[in-house]
Amino acid sequence: MKRTFYSNGKLLITGEYLVLDGARAFALPTKFGQNLIVENGSDQEIQWKSFNVDGKIWFEDTILFSEVINNPEAKNETVKTTLINILHEAYLLNPNFIDNSEGYKITTELTFPKNWGLGTSSTLLNNIAQWAQIDAFTLLKNSFGGSGYDIACAQNDTPIIYNLENNFPVVEQISFNPDFTKNLYFVYLNKKQSSKAAINAYYNNKNTQLAKSITVNNKITAEILNAKSLKEFAIALEKHEIHLSNILEIQTIKEMIFPEFNGVIKSLGAWGGDFVMAVSKENPTAYFEAKGYETILSYDEMILQQ
Repeated sequence: MKRTFYSNGKLLITGEYLVLDGARAFALPTKFGQNLIVENGSDQEIQWKSFNVDGKIWFEDTILFSEVINNPEAKNETVKTTLINILHEAYLLNPNFIDNSEGYKITTELTFPKNWGLGTSSTLLNNIAQWAQIDAFTLLKNSFGGSGYDIACAQNDTPIIYNLENNFPVVEQISFNPDFTKNLYFVYLNKKQSSKAAINAYYNNKNTQLAKSITVNNKITAEILNAKSLKEFAIALEKHEIHLSNILEIQTIKEMIFPEFNGVIKSLGAWGGDFVMAVSKENPTAYFEAKGYETILSYDEMILQQ
């Protein structure tokens, strides 16, 4: 018997870092995601294969049921030990998917290059949660940690507002389809950013005016969502960048790399890597390609729309 589970990728438009402390974040699920295919196996083991979008295997190994149950201490953190830890936490939440099975053959398939940072981990977590019939937010909390907005994107096919209330995820599906989406582009910065490292840096630099920072974030997020024109939208985005720049005490990505760009550039998620959003009256593809950034997607190409 073959079962297939799928989860959407994600892009965080507002509330990066502050979402960890209860700020309202605006996020978009992407057209790209990940499949997890489960087939029956044998020998009390999981034969695991992970495929990148180009069809090449990027991870392959065998995991014993005993490793999932006991989660032996690892000397080094590897893809395999990370995966065992996730499966172990899933097992603790629902042992049946291991206890009632002879074995599994698992295949994962990304529909985007895994270095893009669209949610290789979050889509995997949500798929494993679906397979094990457990709560994905709890699995995230018990394994990787993080705000959970990426899990919410994995589960929803519409734009969302996401926040934590008393550490409990609150997801609001919203409509976002302004006329100016044709002026929004997503540019890959040619490097994967570590979410874990970025979160640690945020906590190290977090200022004492947290409540005020969250209030400002929520106000700007509302302005972004309520913008009636490209100009209003761009002004609000730039305001958000400056706000986070002051909190993190680092330059904006535009100041660092694209100072002469005729438009607004907004960091998405972990600052300094993965994708940025470019707001431009004209198609900016030639500008970014000239600077060595060849992965430029339009809003329609990137964002899941109903």
